[in-house]
Amino acid sequence: MRIGGILTAMVTPFDGEGGLDEDAAVALMQHLLENGSNGLVLAGSTGESPTLTDEEKCRLWELAVAECPEGTPIVAGTGTYDTRHSMELTARASAIGVTAMLVVTPYYNKPNRAGIRAHFEAVAGSTDRPIVVYNIPSRAVIDIPNDLLAELAEIDNVVAVKQARYDDMRAIDGLDLLAGNDEVLGKVMDLGGTGGILVASHLVGREMRRIIDEPESRHEVEEGLSDLYRALTVTTNPIPLKAALNMTGHRVGGLRLPLVEASEDEKAVIRAALERHELLAAV
Repeated sequence: MRIGGILTAMVTPFDGEGGLDEDAAVALMQHLLENGSNGLVLAGSTGESPTLTDEEKCRLWELAVAECPEGTPIVAGTGTYDTRHSMELTARASAIGVTAMLVVTPYYNKPNRAGIRAHFEAVAGSTDRPIVVYNIPSRAVIDIPNDLLAELAEIDNVVAVKQARYDDMRAIDGLDLLAGNDEVLGKVMDLGGTGGILVASHLVGREMRRIIDEPESRHEVEEGLSDLYRALTVTTNPIPLKAALNMTGHRVGGLRLPLVEASEDEKAVIRAALERHELLAAV
């Protein structure tokens, strides 16, 4: 299957006690799908996956499968730095009925080239669902070079790459190319990409759809969103995004340590961008 369109890497809403807020999660899923998102990525880094329990991740996937319209692409973030754990999560997500898996490059333990390939072979072997490789050197320390991505494409159900590096991006035979950073969606589409796994689409999903659907206006639309993209990177994701969502009336709650709330200066930057795009007044 092809993996593409606007796939929003959804934040995980928490309640006042820091627990998973299921009602708010479902409400946010519905909002996103009604406002430009083709599908959802749940329990990724934007969803604070490192501090979610396995049970919370599975519950998010269950809610999405149950509550989203039939045919909605639901991508489960099942990758960790532990191959065995990644296989277990992938098998559980498959049983729940998600569409595909997002599997991050193993971080912290820094496997070599052979270890990276063995990791993805093992995880792919634990499911019959499509696997999206998540290459994010800024968080995972290592970068999967294009020739190794081409090797991973030889694994039967490895079908796409979420590319979150900025240099040497290109299409790889056998892999759908997905933007892993908001600001490169237009570039990725110019390279023959199929879409992106994105963050600002929480707020401007309809506009970001135009970057895919209207090639002639692609870069003009992207330039118009550039200040919002910058505001959402004023500190570590998803801190600014959760601040922005709370400001615009979406109940997503706080963050789990070691992530902390945006500072007042950071909130001022975020609020100013929201005001420029009339997002505060729209709620």
